Amino acid sequence: MSEYNLNEAEKKRKELVLYLRSMGINPFGEKFLTKYTNKELKEKFDKLQDKEVEAKGRIMVIRGHGKASFVVVRDFSSDIQLYFRFDNLGEEKYNFFKKAIDVGDFIGVRGPLFKTHTGEITVSVKEFVLLSKAIRLLPEKWHGVKDPELRYRKRYLDLISNRDVMELFVKRSKIIDAIRTFLKNKGFLEVETPMLQPVAGGAVAKPFVTHYNALDQDMYLRIAPELYLKRLIIGGFEKIFELNRNFRNEGISTKHNPEFTMMEVYWAYADYKEMMNLTEELICTTAKEVVKKETIQFKGDEINLKPPFKRISFKEAFKKYVGIDVEKLKDPKISEEILRKLDIKMDKAKTFGNVVNEIFDKKVEINFIQPTFVYDYPIEISPLAKRSRADPHTVERFELFIGGMELANAFSELNDPIDQYERFKEQAEARSSGEEETHVMDMDYVEAMEYGLPPTGGLGIGIDRLIMLLMNKESIREVILFPQLKNIDEEKK
Repeated sequence: MSEYNLNEAEKKRKELVLYLRSMGINPFGEKFLTKYTNKELKEKFDKLQDKEVEAKGRIMVIRGHGKASFVVVRDFSSDIQLYFRFDNLGEEKYNFFKKAIDVGDFIGVRGPLFKTHTGEITVSVKEFVLLSKAIRLLPEKWHGVKDPELRYRKRYLDLISNRDVMELFVKRSKIIDAIRTFLKNKGFLEVETPMLQPVAGGAVAKPFVTHYNALDQDMYLRIAPELYLKRLIIGGFEKIFELNRNFRNEGISTKHNPEFTMMEVYWAYADYKEMMNLTEELICTTAKEVVKKETIQFKGDEINLKPPFKRISFKEAFKKYVGIDVEKLKDPKISEEILRKLDIKMDKAKTFGNVVNEIFDKKVEINFIQPTFVYDYPIEISPLAKRSRADPHTVERFELFIGGMELANAFSELNDPIDQYERFKEQAEARSSGEEETHVMDMDYVEAMEYGLPPTGGLGIGIDRLIMLLMNKESIREVILFPQLKNIDEEKK
């Protein structure tokens, strides 16, 4: 083990490890299972008072008073106090405790459970064992890691030091469980589709590329599971969902991480209106299950998640917040004028679809604080959605916005293979002219569609963003255990 960045106190701890080994004592001990967690010991105190119990965990505090010491030890469930006393342990064991045990170490103890005169439930230690010696000191004497960069880069220190962060990720797990339970209760079956795909389809995004040596061909980390899930609908499944990772080779921001958790749901014989109802019920039910309320706080706003959510068409929203009919942006001169007026600079080609997307992202969606479905999108920005029966220039698609950010995207799925082929062809032509973020031609999927895809409603929900909303966190990094960060030199770690 290198000592390149151990401080003097940590070097002494390392020397102690070597000393303990020389004395035949293992500083990194064996298993120590207990009947009760620390939390349960406190909850069951009336039943367990004066009985011998076992406790375990990481030492967070040591307060010594000569021949007696109080220790706070933490397991996953809670903290509990331990009482080390010379008269109970004897000279040899007590001196070993004073010499060898430090804050940060994992220990296991046995002894009777009692309550101090201040009312603190405590284990009076008769026996103890060192389970793992901590060589490095806990940060800031365990009072908390505050630097965000350090918190994200060394999440384990964040979890040790900031108990509320641990609770946040417990709730993340409960939110995901609640979503799964909701869908399964509705008759949806959870499935798994490939992460490694020969064609990066199902969304407009730049993929991560890798190479499959055995087949000598390039493969892609999936940007979306959509086209595989719809193959399953073609195969005969009717209500399915997948909750797993997607990967997109894009920038990092408070709302974007290149590896993120997405849920997609497909419902045969339904359309986007059923998906709207399903979405608002799912979000409200999940909030009530985990957060225990329908009204939440997010970025200083009070948001009511009780259905029904507000609904507004894409054309109405664009007109209301941009002040122009969206169709007029098909004129390049008007498009340039509006971009200049709104002070929006674009790196992408200024096609109608790209301009509309950019303006909507920058100027429209930020206005939707309360839950709002925006529906019936232009066909140019929705190559996988079904044409509207009322207007062939739009598609049956909605996006859900809450707190000024997109949380969900859904379609009545395009199930006409001829139309799908033509749209793929248009996207391929755009790609050949330099637009990287377009759908690629996927003839295998078109062939699958030619066997018949029933009318189907599809839905995608960004799980990380939903958790941001429910946990009132403004950055996606706060709700991902190990967010993507720029590498730093080994010497700086």
